[in-house]
This record gives sequence, structure tokens and C-alpha cells, in this order.
Amino acid sequence: MAFRKEPNHTHGALPSTAVVLVNLGTPDAPDTPALRRYLRQFLSDPRVVEIPRAVWWFILNGIIVPFRSSKSAQKYASIWTERGSPLRVHTEGQAAALGAQLAARGHHQLKVVHAMRYGSPALPDVLDRLKAEGCTRILVLPAYPQYSGTTTASIFDAVFAHYRQVRNIPELRLIRDYHDHDGYIQALRQSVLDHWALHGKPEKLVMSFHGVPKRTLLLGDPYHCECHSTARLLAESLGLSQDEYLVTFQSRFGKAEWLQPYTAPTLQELARQGVRRVDVMCPGFTSDCLETLEEIAMEGKDEFLHAGGQEFHFIACLNESPAWIAGMVDVAEQHLAGWPTMSNAAAREEMARQAQIAAERAAAMGAGS
Repeated sequence: MAFRKEPNHTHGALPSTAVVLVNLGTPDAPDTPALRRYLRQFLSDPRVVEIPRAVWWFILNGIIVPFRSSKSAQKYASIWTERGSPLRVHTEGQAAALGAQLAARGHHQLKVVHAMRYGSPALPDVLDRLKAEGCTRILVLPAYPQYSGTTTASIFDAVFAHYRQVRNIPELRLIRDYHDHDGYIQALRQSVLDHWALHGKPEKLVMSFHGVPKRTLLLGDPYHCECHSTARLLAESLGLSQDEYLVTFQSRFGKAEWLQPYTAPTLQELARQGVRRVDVMCPGFTSDCLETLEEIAMEGKDEFLHAGGQEFHFIACLNESPAWIAGMVDVAEQHLAGWPTMSNAAAREEMARQAQIAAERAAAMGAGS
């Protein structure tokens, strides 16, 4: 195996740490060519679609990409902003806010950047850039609170595959999940309370999570259980009884059975049962995106109202809310424990002294950069 060329090394350089916030990804533009590229990369991941590769290659390239790209582009166009894709905008904003808050708490020897599993900025490119900047410790923070082989594990795959070709690998930590972390639950709670303070409480709070095929649950994926754990903890924090909230699963694809109950039929059935108002939130998404803004806030609203419902409210994702940034800080600090990211005056002086010693030793030994 040929390893990548290592960047030039400067003896005595101060070590640094990086947090990489990794989200799913988004097309570069709301047009058909961009969607073709994005869908081909996304749906080629064997973690996302567990169908024999030869069979799936023909389905993907012969049916899905040619015929679905245009329709998907129209959906993206309906939510696109002047700054671009909402998911990208919010992920960038979260990374910037997380970095600022960590710095305010004394983590000055720390960089916070964002990356995408599919699309740009590509995760391997971001890892290469951090290596070139001298980062020797990297914490990978997936934007997925609940672990799934289809999402979190795919990020881990990409990280491991990238470093298979790297000679000098940095120290790595990867966050598996934070579905029951108090900072995350309290951020969700605050978002609901803020909405209710303006609009009052609904008859039903629907917590809609992204769906996955049911067979993944039967094969041992913990995603379904972690979604229900999040929902239970949030409901308890809000003081809701079991008949005041529902857990559903959205974004079903193909003919196979997925996790149930499905969101769209549930909304229709609630309306037919006489429920006048529902509030819908998507706790599994930390940034608003196509699945929340178009599938739920637009399509879900239409389905509920057309079935006889009177009032539909979508509660936005956590995005850059102060409560969620504080929660992210708590999650990050928990996993950064033991790494020298705090840089008070004494620590800076000691690090500079050690760097100078290392540089002098290298010069005495005739070592170059």
C-alpha cells in the first residue's frame, strides 16, 4: 500500500487538538446535476443500502439517479436559502458557535471545524487539512444523537478508511452517541418550551425520527431503542403523559418494511380521530434540512390539514440555539477530558518551553523540518 506524502514537520511546533463536527451532507446546488452527484455518492454507501452491490448498482444508476434527481432537486429548491443549503448553513453555524464557546471556557489550544460525510466539505479533505495544520489529536463529533449503522458507523468507516493511507496517524476519539445526554435533552426541552410559550400546548406532540429498515433492528442496530429513549427522557422532562406524545418514523424509501409507525399515515389518522392541533418535532436531526423543512413542515402539514386537522405546528430543530450550543460544549468537553486543550498562562509557558527544547535538540542532531 502506498501511503500519502506527509506534510513538512517543524520540530518544536506546539501540538493542537481539533473537534470535527460531521453531518450527513447536502448537494452543492438545488439542480439536477448536483443531485445526481450527491445521490450517487450517498446511496452507494453499503452502510446506507444493504443490498448486494451488483443488484443495487443497476437499480441506483439505471433507475434512481436518472429518474429521482430532478424531483429531488425541486424539493431542495423549495427550501434553499440565499446562503445555500439549510443543513450546511446550520452546521457551519454550530461549528463556529461551538468553537467560540469552547474558547470562552479556556480551550484555546483547540480548533473546531465541520465536515460532511457526503458532499463538501468532504470529511477526508478536512482531516487532511487538519493534519497539515499540525493537529495531533482529533475528536469526531457526529451530528447524529442516536447511533445507527446507517449514519454514525458510516462516519467511522470514512475516518478509518482515510487513515489507512496515512503514515503518521493522530490520536483519535469518536463519539458514538449522545441520545440520552442531559445537555441534548435539555436543549430539546427548551426548544419545545420556547415554542409553547408563544403558541400554547398542542393536543399531541409528535416526535418524528428518520426511519431505517426494520431488518436493521432485528439484526442488532440500537437506533430504534435510542430514539425511544430520547423521546421518553424528553417527555419526562416536559411532564408529558404517555397519551400526550407519539414517536413516529419518517423518510421511508422502497417497498421493504421500515420502523413503524410511519409519520405521514400517523398524522392523517390523528386528524381523522378528531385531533385538532399537533406539534411535530424531529429530535434526531440537530440541523434543519430537507427532511424537516420540506417533508415535515410542508408535506406533513398538508397531510394533517387535508385529513381534517385544524392546526399544525413544526418545532424547528436545535440549529444554533444557545441551549444546544451549551449542550454541545458539554458533550465535547466530556470526550476531550485529559487532552491538553486548556491554555492558561502557565500552561502556555510550559508548552513553549518544551517546544523550544525539542527544537534545540532537533537542531543539535541535524534534523531538518
